Amino acid sequence: MIRNILLVALGGALGSVFRYAASLLIHARYFPWPTLAVNIIGSFIIGLVLAYSIREESFLYNWKLFLATGICGGFTTFSAFSLENMELLQNGKYLYVILYITASIVFGIAAAWGGYRLVQ
Repeated sequence: MIRNILLVALGGALGSVFRYAASLLIHARYFPWPTLAVNIIGSFIIGLVLAYSIREESFLYNWKLFLATGICGGFTTFSAFSLENMELLQNGKYLYVILYITASIVFGIAAAWGGYRLVQ
């Protein structure tokens, strides 16, 4: 258990540093390009990790924790969202996918607005 926590923590720290580096390298003057870029890149990487972990039985759970939960999670939480939706799609739960995506966007923006208004 402690080993898993350390793997996620180390990966998360690296992912956060990568996200910060992306924000320095990609300029966002009129559009949030860095966020869009890390969300797409993180989703692509988590898709690779998921497919590889399914295809290769020798792929250790520790690597999945480090790469998917840790690095991709620190890089972007959108990658976890993408992974969960991919798993729902694989299980044929299409209505859940639509509900999850819709609820995440609508309630996420509403919660951000609510927090903003509360402090303002």
